Amino acid sequence: KEGTPPMIRLIASDIDGTLLQNGATEIPPEIFDHIHRLEKKGILFCPASGRQYTSLRRLFAPVADQVPFLCENGAVVYGPGSPGPILSKTVMDRRLAEELCAGILALPETEVLISGADVSYLCPKTPDLEDQIRWFLGNRTAVLPAPADVPEDIIKVSAYCPNGIEAAKAALFPKWEQHFRCAVAGAVWVDFTLADKGLGISRLCGALGLRLEEVMAFGDNYNDIPMLEQAGRPYLMETAAPELRARFSTRCRTVAEVLETL
Repeated sequence: KEGTPPMIRLIASDIDGTLLQNGATEIPPEIFDHIHRLEKKGILFCPASGRQYTSLRRLFAPVADQVPFLCENGAVVYGPGSPGPILSKTVMDRRLAEELCAGILALPETEVLISGADVSYLCPKTPDLEDQIRWFLGNRTAVLPAPADVPEDIIKVSAYCPNGIEAAKAALFPKWEQHFRCAVAGAVWVDFTLADKGLGISRLCGALGLRLEEVMAFGDNYNDIPMLEQAGRPYLMETAAPELRARFSTRCRTVAEVLETL
């Protein structure tokens, strides 16, 4: 009918701050119930995160073989399966990526995390960094002497700033935003890619034969904006920053409360 909104066929949701709130480390069980229920109605669910594929599969273990994953802020997208096929991978220029890594390592009390398709490469200044990344985020990790030793394509470079991101933003964004997409990915992370979640969701839709108008998306942070702007039905979390709430009129407290209506 004329004026009827497109049917939703894909739901993409950010993780940290969106599905995981108030320090939670496990996906609420009701989300898995909704994923199973919606799949029977022809609606696919896709975790969309700055996290790595292995980390996301662990979080979504009960449904890991049934859903696609938008990983590393859209730099790599996996289809359903065990493991799923890579549907899209956006590779950074190697020389520029290594120069960016050097700039991050030059900042006091700032660490670099270099992402391949499913490995986080570290050149740690502190001995406990690998444990933090492996056990807190659930990533596959490898420690290297220098960024030049990364043995595969680089798809994302992240600065880990345990004392806050403002100094890293001031030092890095003015130079690197002309080369890469620079995104705040949390209280202690800033990410640099050639992709973003908007590109990732667009490529996923292309691979699945879906229209962006058929996508519902949930997010809470600046790195979610491209995905929310692409989706036909975007939802911003009520906990988002005021400047983000001003951009998106449709908001919710939890993802589950919206999924219940479908």
